[in-house]
Amino acid sequence: MTTITVRERAAAQAYLRLLESTQAVLTDPHLVPYAAAMLTHPMAEADEALRAAGLSGNEAHLLRLVSALRASPAGDLGRTG
Repeated sequence: MTTITVRERAAAQAYLRLLESTQAVLTDPHLVPYAAAMLTHPMAEADEALRAAGLSGNEAHLLRLVSALRASPAGDLGRTG
């Protein structure tokens, strides 16, 4: 079991929301022209969450957290402060 902090979990979840939002927008030809406007909030949320967790510039650690979050049943990882 991987233990992550609350801020790390929030950053990984924000990254996943950004990834899913981007995929949804870019796979719908009618939404593509609005991609920048539609993704502004998810990008800002992910940036802030990454900064708060100290993960800005540490993509390898972020991707390990995302992998662990996706691999766990219902995203239930142990949490610490």
